[in-house]
Amino acid sequence: MDVLTLSRLQFAVTSMFHFVFVPLTLGLSILTAYFETRYVTTGDETWLRMAKFWGRLFLINFALGVVTGITLEFQFGMNWAEYSKYVGDIFGAPLAIEATMAFFLESVFIGVWIFGWNRVSRKMHAAAMWIVAVATNLSALWILLANGWMQQPVGYHLVQNAAGQVRAEMIDFAALLLNPYGLIKFAHTVTSGYVVAAFFIMGISAWHLLRKNETAFFRRSFRAAAVFGFVSCLLVVLTGDFHAVEIAKVQPTKFAAMESVWETQQGAPMHLILVPDEGGEKNSIELLSLPRMVSLLAYHDADAVVRGLRDFPKELRPPVTATFFSFRIMVALGFLMILVTLAGIYLSGRRDFEDRRLFLTVALFSIPAPYIAGQLGWVVAELGRQPWIVYGVLKTADAVSKSIDTIQVAGSLIGLTILYGGLAAVDFYLLFKYGRKGPEESGIPEVAPVLTQRR
Repeated sequence: MDVLTLSRLQFAVTSMFHFVFVPLTLGLSILTAYFETRYVTTGDETWLRMAKFWGRLFLINFALGVVTGITLEFQFGMNWAEYSKYVGDIFGAPLAIEATMAFFLESVFIGVWIFGWNRVSRKMHAAAMWIVAVATNLSALWILLANGWMQQPVGYHLVQNAAGQVRAEMIDFAALLLNPYGLIKFAHTVTSGYVVAAFFIMGISAWHLLRKNETAFFRRSFRAAAVFGFVSCLLVVLTGDFHAVEIAKVQPTKFAAMESVWETQQGAPMHLILVPDEGGEKNSIELLSLPRMVSLLAYHDADAVVRGLRDFPKELRPPVTATFFSFRIMVALGFLMILVTLAGIYLSGRRDFEDRRLFLTVALFSIPAPYIAGQLGWVVAELGRQPWIVYGVLKTADAVSKSIDTIQVAGSLIGLTILYGGLAAVDFYLLFKYGRKGPEESGIPEVAPVLTQRR
């Protein structure tokens, strides 16, 4: 493999691994804050135990998520130095704001939440968790605005220095801040994170309910997560529709690959069963067609013209097969999760809920579903943008560092894979250990020992 391929693989491995932790943090912070707020407003100790139990799992996930995210920014300076030189003035701004504002808030108030039990008022303690939740989602906002600029670059111009080197320079920060692509991407990503947290709580609750352990506690946890998950699933579908329209407008090659549209068509149909033939620039199988559906999804106009992949040079097309199947599987999982959460809301209200062993087993084994859907969404977003690293401005092949060799990148790839594999083992062990243990009997939360105990 060459430096470019290895660098792309390394960034894919590290970023996808990091995104295992991020969505759970986004959703679990909000649910933990909600549980504690219910305790403050009702005085019901069960809500306090829920805040303590799920908050402990949040802390484990948060701590490891921070560690895995650090290496991503290092890679911009090492593996992708040409990218940093070309667009660093723009891309670095939202990342700097994220670190100095959002992450600072997270770090300060998560400390208040961990060590402030019985040291600050109940309302202040709950408020600290809400600040952590808001800051966590703000952190996602700035990062996704940076990514949104890569997908749809706005508010910049190209300048050339005396040596003839060209770079992008920001001229309109408000354009980056209000970039429709970035804002829609943020809404779609964070709501998908809420679904991850919902299924995480539903799955662990189902595990305990199958064993008739703390049934009142986990029935309440399950129902709260199911409602949160159902609403979040609907928001994912809604924001996904907005996102598809934006993609069709600004990245027509990606949209064509998502739907495997080869010929430009007015009123383009959707084929429910479809197999792309990338080499032959066609689809080998097209069955069960929905007339004009692709045009409707792309432009909210059933008679709209959808540009096909053949309208674009081969070198400017993304990998079609991987983009298409990633998108289809992601959508299928999304609608499956709507059914699971809807069934969960209905069944959790019945007296015999803990005896519904088949459904509880389905809920338990559904924990990976939103994780997989989220990862596939990023495959569509990043692979579907190729061959561009900044769409229409800078190609990926031109962004890789010129001063590193294959041995250096291969060595760091192997090292990071081993390191991240070890961190994954620690994370899964701790989540399994404390998730299986269940809530504490007392009303005094003991979350700090999770991060401070000797290992």
